[in-house]
Amino acid sequence: IKSAVTAAGAGTSAPVPTTTVKKTSTRKNILVAEDSITSRMLLKNILESAGYNVRVAVDGLDGWVLLNEEPFDLAVLDVEMPRMTGFELTGKIRESQKFEHLPVILVTSLESREDREKGIDVGADAYIVKSSFDQSNLIEVIKKLV
Repeated sequence: IKSAVTAAGAGTSAPVPTTTVKKTSTRKNILVAEDSITSRMLLKNILESAGYNVRVAVDGLDGWVLLNEEPFDLAVLDVEMPRMTGFELTGKIRESQKFEHLPVILVTSLESREDREKGIDVGADAYIVKSSFDQSNLIEVIKKLV
């Protein structure tokens, strides 16, 4: 690699991409906002096992703060959270030019048709009900969105 860079760069120091840089840039960053510690850690472990970098937020407001501090490729949000619900956070994401294209998955215990419609209306890309939760389904949905 060194001789190829020297020959191609004719003695100039050009940045050489390394496998380390390549590896970290391919790992997607996912925000998980969930107020239940059990669900939050379960989601974090599932996503990290699937090869994603995961940051967790304890509620919607904490999630909004993290979104504004770090780059994310996708957000997984609970609906029923204190301070800011998943519906409210999804709405804020869609209203923001900075995040309007960020994929959002709502993972919730709310399974009524009205709740599903509200999730889609506020701009969620997917709505997964916890009672029928399947981790392989979540990973498939994420792969389609990022």
